[in-house]
Amino acid sequence: MNYAELKQTLEQHLAEIARERDPHLASAGHFYVQHYIRSQFKRWGEVETHSFKLRGQQHDNLILNLGDSAQPPLLIGAHYDAVPGTVGADDNASGVAALLALAEIFAQQPLAHPLRLVAFDLEEYGLLGSRAYAEFLKQQNQKLRLMISLEMLGYCSHQPNSQQYPPGLKAFYPDQGNFIALIGNLITLPDLRRLSRAIRESGQACEWLPAGQRGQLVPSTRLSDHAPFWDQGYAAMMITDTAFMRNPHYHLTSDRIETLDLDFMTRVCQGLIAGLRAL
Repeated sequence: MNYAELKQTLEQHLAEIARERDPHLASAGHFYVQHYIRSQFKRWGEVETHSFKLRGQQHDNLILNLGDSAQPPLLIGAHYDAVPGTVGADDNASGVAALLALAEIFAQQPLAHPLRLVAFDLEEYGLLGSRAYAEFLKQQNQKLRLMISLEMLGYCSHQPNSQQYPPGLKAFYPDQGNFIALIGNLITLPDLRRLSRAIRESGQACEWLPAGQRGQLVPSTRLSDHAPFWDQGYAAMMITDTAFMRNPHYHLTSDRIETLDLDFMTRVCQGLIAGLRAL
């Protein structure tokens, strides 16, 4: 898939996913997006469902496995729910669009490692879908090569001082919000280096941060679906445009497709594809 095809694919997925989809207050939109993800995954293989409950109601994580399952898989996830009242274009339609694009690409040109793609529900309610799934994997003694959470991939700003940071980090990173960030626990250091190098070589600026003590020293590094995997001892990282530290539309009705930089998002995906092949 070339650059133009990838960008068009991402645009098409965003158009379907970016709609109100809180599971309780926008259940029709939530059902539509869930069905859309399932139908896209089904193009490439059997779709598994991992179910969990909140207040007696069932919720589903949707799973697609690609490749030989004899080795520990590389797990890539993105949450498909959104906060009430917003279509959540960046948070996290952008991550799910990338997840679906990766499914298409790696189904046709497999990675060296088996790949597990997971669409998580209820991230906005406290990482509930990813927490339930990480606990399930640990209980089953299942190993992972690496877990990657795709969390907001589409917002970019070249303006000076458009990027904010947690206390103590500003002096070490750029003040323009035009890079993609990789944040992993210490065990992921080799993978952080490989992925960041591949993304930069693809032409997209990239920064990375190792987070010790499961991110407890910098709590904002825990705000996505990788954190439950940290808590269960897995190697895991988040790939993100840094959310509210850059995007002024975070959790607002203005988080719409027209606020995204689709060229930035496409370059991020291209770099990620190259990086995953290098692992």
